[in-house]
Parts: sequence; C-alpha cells; structure tokens
Amino acid sequence: MLNAKISLFMETLDPISTQNQEQAPDNANVNTPEATPENDAPKLSAAELLLQRLQARKQEESFTQIIDEVQKEASPTPSGQPEPIDSTSAAEPSASDEPAAENSEPTEGTTDAAAEPQYEEEEAEETVEDLDAINYAELPKEGLIEALEKIVNRDDVHKCKSYVDYIKTLFYKQINADVEQQREKFIENGYEPKDFRATPDPLEDKFKALFDQYRDKRNKYNEQLEQEKLNNLKLKQEIVSKIENLINTQDNINQTFEEFKNLQKQWREIGIVPQAEAKQLWESYNYQVERFYDIVKINRELRDLDLKKNTEQKIRLCERAEELLLEPKIVKAFNELQKLHEQWRETGPVFAAQKEEIWERFKKATYTINKKHQDYYANLKKEQENNFRAKTILCEKAEEIVAKDYHSRSEWDNQNKEILSLQQFWKMIGFAPKKHNNAVYERFRNACDKFFEKKREYYAQNKEEEENNLQLKIDLCVQAESLKDSTDWKKTSDILKRLQLKWKTIGPVPRKHSEEVWQRFRAACNAFFDNKKQHFDSIDKEQDANLKLKEQLIAEVENFQSTDSDEKNIAALKEMQKRWSEIGLVPISKKDALYDRFRKAIDMQFAKINIDEAKRNEIKMKHLIEAAQTNPQALDKLRNERDRLKGRLDTLRQQIALSENNLGFFAKSKNADAMIQGFRQKMEKQKEEANSLQSLINTIGKAINDVVNGKSDKKN
Repeated sequence: MLNAKISLFMETLDPISTQNQEQAPDNANVNTPEATPENDAPKLSAAELLLQRLQARKQEESFTQIIDEVQKEASPTPSGQPEPIDSTSAAEPSASDEPAAENSEPTEGTTDAAAEPQYEEEEAEETVEDLDAINYAELPKEGLIEALEKIVNRDDVHKCKSYVDYIKTLFYKQINADVEQQREKFIENGYEPKDFRATPDPLEDKFKALFDQYRDKRNKYNEQLEQEKLNNLKLKQEIVSKIENLINTQDNINQTFEEFKNLQKQWREIGIVPQAEAKQLWESYNYQVERFYDIVKINRELRDLDLKKNTEQKIRLCERAEELLLEPKIVKAFNELQKLHEQWRETGPVFAAQKEEIWERFKKATYTINKKHQDYYANLKKEQENNFRAKTILCEKAEEIVAKDYHSRSEWDNQNKEILSLQQFWKMIGFAPKKHNNAVYERFRNACDKFFEKKREYYAQNKEEEENNLQLKIDLCVQAESLKDSTDWKKTSDILKRLQLKWKTIGPVPRKHSEEVWQRFRAACNAFFDNKKQHFDSIDKEQDANLKLKEQLIAEVENFQSTDSDEKNIAALKEMQKRWSEIGLVPISKKDALYDRFRKAIDMQFAKINIDEAKRNEIKMKHLIEAAQTNPQALDKLRNERDRLKGRLDTLRQQIALSENNLGFFAKSKNADAMIQGFRQKMEKQKEEANSLQSLINTIGKAINDVVNGKSDKKN
C-alpha cells in the first residue's frame, strides 16, 4: 500500500541522514501519477477514509485501531510507473484553460482563446512507452542503475525526466535502508549512536556518475533547444517579411500564389520559438496571411483547390480531437490536443460555407477535453487537501507520542510500533498541495527523528543497567546448569521454578546478548525437565503394569473358594496379602480406591473363617502396616489404631488390678472357692489379651518408626 510511485526515504524504520550522502527528494518534487480514468469509480483514498472514521469515532476506539481498519479498507494508490505531465501538475489550470462560449464568429485561420489552453511546449513530456512498461519499484539497486544507464544512452533522454526522478528516489530509499541496518547493528553491538559512520556503497558512486551524465545531456539538449528556438524565430520572422513582400509585388498571380504556399509550408516545417515571442509572431503571421487573401486577386481555381485541401486537413484534425475523447489518460489527451491546435493554426482557411461547422466541431471536442482536464485538477486539488488534513493528523499524533516520557523498554517498544504504524500509513496517503507538501513532510519527519533520538538516548542511558542485568542472568544460567543432571526431582524442580520466576523479575539485557543468554538458561532448564519427564514416563509405564496385577489379585481374592481347613484358608489369604505387598506402586489417582477394594475383599474372606478377635486384629494391623508404607492416610489410621489399642490395654490392666485386689475379700468357703476360680480364669484371659495387645502395639510402633525413618532417608 505504498504512495503512488514514490515512497519517502524517511519512512524507513528510523529516519537518518549521513554525511556526503545524496538524499532522495521529497515526493513534492516528483511528478504525480495519472489519475484513474474518470469512467472508473475509484474507492475512497486512505486520507478520505481516515477523515471519515475520525469524524465518526467512537469513544472506546483508539487511534491505532482506526489506522489499522483504514489500512485494510483503503484502496492502495497505483504502484505502476510515473505518468509524465506538465510542470503545473499540482496547480490549478490558468484562466485561459476555462472553456467559454463564442461571442463572435471566429476569423478564418485563427482559434478561439477560450477553446485553446496555453502551455509551454517543452514542459509537457510524453509517456515513453517502453519505459512505462517497466516496474521500477521491484528492482534492486543494481537493476535501477542498469535502467538509468539505458535511459542515459537514449537519444530522447530529454523525454525521460520523470522516470529518472522516480529511479533516483527508489535508489536512495534503498541506500537509506541499508544505512539504517548498519546503524541498528552498530548500536546492537554496544557502540554509541553518535560514533556511527555509514560504510559507503560503491553502487552510489556509479549511480551519481550516470546521473551526472544524464543531467549533462539534458542541459545540453535544453541549450540546443533554446538556440534552435532563436533560429526558428529568425526564420519565421523572415517568412512574415516575405509574405508582406508578396502582397506588395503582385507580378504573376500564379507564381505569387505558389511562392505563398511554399512560405506557408516552410512555416509549418520550422519548429517552436521562444514562448515570450510566440504570440506576437503568430499575430504578425496571421495578419499577413489574411492580407494576402484579401488583397491579392487570386485565381479562383487555385483558391478553391487550396480551400479544399485546408478543409480536408481541418476535418482530419477534428476527427483526431474526437478520438482523444476516448483517451483514458487525461493529461496525455490534453497535451496531444495542444499539438492539434498548433496544426490547426498552421492550416489555412476553408470554404466559407463549412467554416463555422468545422470550427464548432473542433471547438466542441476541445471544450470537452479542456473540461475533463480542469475537472481532473479540481479533483486532484480536493484530494490533495484531504491528504494534507490526514497528514496533519498523523503529524499531531506523532508529536503527541514524542511529547510523552517512557520509563521501560516495553513502553518504548509499544510506542515504536505506533510510530512505525504511522509511517506505514503515511505511505498510503498521496501528495498534499504543493505549498504545504514539503512543510508537512518536514514536520512529520522531525517528529519521527525526535522519537528515535529519544529512544536511542534512553537505551544509551540504560546501558549500564542492562549490563548488570546480563550478569544476573548469567549467574542464573550457571545455577541452572549445575542442576540440570540432578535426579532429586522434587527439590530440583522447586529450585528451577524459583530461578525461572527470578529470571522474569530481571530487566532487559543488551540486545546483542539477549537471545544468547536466554537460550543458555532455557537449555539448562529443559535438560533437567526432559530427564525428569523421561524418568517418570518409565515409572508411569511400570505403575500401569502394577495396576493390572493388583486388579487381577483383587479379582482372585473376591473369587477365593475356602476349604474345610481354616489354617489353609488363612495361609492362602496371607499369601495373597504378601503378593499384594510385593507388587509395586500404582498410579496415585487410583491407589486409594484400589486399596479399599482389596481390603474389603480380604476382610470379607477372613470373616468367613472362624478365628478369635486377637487374630483378626493381627491380620487387620498387618493390612494397615502394609498400606502405611505408601499411603499417608493409612499411616494416620495406624497411629489411631495404636492409640485405641493402648486405651484398651490400659483398661485391661486396670481390670486385672481390680480383680487381684478383690480376691482378698472372698471368705473361705466352698462357694467362695468356685467364685475365686472363675475370677482367676477371667484374669488369665485378660492377661493373655493384654500381652497380645502389648505385642501388637509394639509391632505397630516399630512399623510407624520404620515408615517415618524410611521417608526421612529418602529426603536426605
């Protein structure tokens, strides 16, 4: 979406200037492209869309959002070749361009001033077809030099000014971009911006040499053209004098008429004259021609033949003028029309009966082309006014960004994107009016220059801080690298995560080291976490296999068929418990549910066997002890069960002590002996239960200590 034909050289990333470097001209000094033909309905320009969107701006919409939307909607300006036009391209046509109705009958051999605009012939360049077919915008510097060299070697080099100007602008835009890349790299390497010196491009010397050749050839042509005009003026003045002498001679009418026709032919063959002398010369010539026809008594046959020839010629000129109505390039049609008017003036009178009709036909075509020409410049003026308003808005936005202070690298980066967005949008907008174009361009460029200068100053001031940040990040790299081969997965993971958080709190480092130090830190962290993932991936596979084995064992317990022998049944169930303990860990998400299924299944099978309470407690405790090896909840249950058994043991001991005390109160009798014997048997059972409980409590205590000590060893 570039501006038509020319992109300003300052609109690269960071506008700069280098010593002894020829700068590309502003777009105000380059010929503008031909407008879209009037029969094509063009889309709104970027400037018009921007002005409309700002007028209908919603409160929540930011300027950046509007810019982005307009860039998507706007029709890009043409990117083809420049359309050479006359030097007044950005100005209004003169008053003489205004078509006007005829107030009187035209004099034969003259043209109406209102129907014929005036122009300086040498300033109206024609499109050079073979050059117009080249897309210069896509050429590299070498290609632009080659294109300029071909133009310099042309015979019609004087017609190629707009193409040379365009090539020059594109070439120096690329030169400027190369210099900016050198500057950015220079600053990235830690050098001061003020010390930067651009490395000369050898292609620039070659380009300058070719451009000097072009300028010399064009100047030489202009000098020759001026001398030729003076010579032409002298020759045409002599012809006017000779016609005047013919009027005074009148010896042989036939011979006189032939001499007159020859003089007219010579007049037409002589080229242009200095513009300052053209009008007076033409009036003198036309006056003497009219006198010749009025005073000299010409043979009617010769006169009719001459009038017929002139009539046919002027009809052809009318036809050619009407063909120009179909020419899509308005300026080209207008310039061609000027040549037709020159030929019309050089053609003599026509038959009186056809004079008015032919003139009106020619004048009508002239009027239409002039009107289209004026409309074209009226629309161009309106478009340029809109462009000026839009560019002024971009200047104000850029100046607003420059006026603020930014205190972090992220803030500067965000505003840098804003400035680049404004520059990109600037390229979409066409020319402003000639009187404002350079000024608004300088205003925008100055704002951009100030922003990038402030940005460079900020980075220069923060250079020391960035160096400190670099050292801090290198220290983190060293720490991370020392841990990358660790197999203490939990502890090392926590340390590396803390290092990563600390990394984020450290500010920016010099740009030339930023990627390198980040990749170093990232590689160390990734090495550890990749190893950890690989380790636990293998564990996950093992745990999945264990899960299947334990599910099979649960099914085996649930389907257990007991025998008549309790001892065999207990032995078989204990063997299943042993196998359960020998199977390794299972996925933690299924561990508790899986254990509950196994415990319920094994308890259900033991319930079917006729064993005492102590034995059941022993089996139950064995289950809890096994579960506590891997399950913190089971360990808590084991502690609770130990506390419960201690309470039961204390109660039994109190009952035993009470029974022993009560034995002393029984009297000697037959009935007393029987009661004492019952007490003693009860006490023995209580003592046996107490011993069993004590043994079980000791076993649980040892198991708890083993589990706790085992976990402590793993941590160490």
